[in-house]
Amino acid sequence: MTDPRSAGARRRRRHRVPLPAMAVVAALVAGAGAWGIVRAADERVASVEVVSGIDSVLAPLPGQGDVDVDGDGVVDPITYPALNYLLVGSDSREGASPGDPDFGIVGDEGQVGGRRSDTIMILRQEENGGLALTSIPRDLWVEIADTGRSQRINSAYNEGPERLAKTISYELGIPIHHYVEVDFPGFRDIIDKLGGVELCVGHAARDVASGLKIDVGCQTLDGVQALAYARSRHYQEWDGSSWVEDPRADLGRIERQQLFMRAAVDGALGKLKSSPFSSGDLVEAVADSVRIDGRLDPYEAADTLRAAVGDGMHTYRIPVNPITISGNAVLELDDGAQEVLDYFRGRGPAPTEFETTGPDAT
Repeated sequence: MTDPRSAGARRRRRHRVPLPAMAVVAALVAGAGAWGIVRAADERVASVEVVSGIDSVLAPLPGQGDVDVDGDGVVDPITYPALNYLLVGSDSREGASPGDPDFGIVGDEGQVGGRRSDTIMILRQEENGGLALTSIPRDLWVEIADTGRSQRINSAYNEGPERLAKTISYELGIPIHHYVEVDFPGFRDIIDKLGGVELCVGHAARDVASGLKIDVGCQTLDGVQALAYARSRHYQEWDGSSWVEDPRADLGRIERQQLFMRAAVDGALGKLKSSPFSSGDLVEAVADSVRIDGRLDPYEAADTLRAAVGDGMHTYRIPVNPITISGNAVLELDDGAQEVLDYFRGRGPAPTEFETTGPDAT
């Protein structure tokens, strides 16, 4: 496999605005327009935390790291049908305080220290418009890059974001061009700045472990309940006589997270259409809540993501099969997985059989 590392020069870091918690920035760009989001960035954002070391393992961007592919002495420009963003939801409690409404459930750094990957997603930005998203199950069994050992893929993040990005690039063959990470408090704050996200469910649901409690029908989840919904691994629905837990565990959570992301993007679009000047507050919340790679440029993102959001966001599942390895209950890629991976590798068509965007998709 071709080494995705690039020796290309870093872009300037001043006034950087990343993708927000799981793609809401795409909606910001579409609703406010390129000029609106750039003004918001310039006026409100002084700096965003850049992840040290991540750039060296990212795939080269078009125009960077061009090589002589066919050996004819002519440098060939690197092109892609799409760019891939690695989106990581970290379970870091950094910034949490006893005054937070969900402090008793989420905790703080003293109770849960460090950072672990709670959610791993790939957002594909098409060259000519459109967004596609897939989730990588935390329990997928892979060889961790540069270690010679196999483990659950989320364990790669324990050794740093660059290890996770490199593992996805080398073991799954998906080139990663940009990196965005948001932690628990940041996710909650972004949803609150958005004014909440409307979610419709067919049954009342709860998760005692995450603090989730939602009624049947449509309601607006604030940041606390949105985080509880996104974190839920013991999701229970009321069937009229008792609470029934979703047996799919983390795979069910992935499906719900994708549903929530689509609702969040739709909500951001609606909010900005009715109040376009609200983009500044959202951008500020995003800037305070995320960590990004050093190559993410708001000016280029504004131009490209605006058209992409207009075409909508499609979500896909990676087929997996539960297995046991050395006593560990984990997942392996199942039939059809290569079709989905090839699409995100830039080698195949959209895997419509595994699309979860539609209301009847499975």
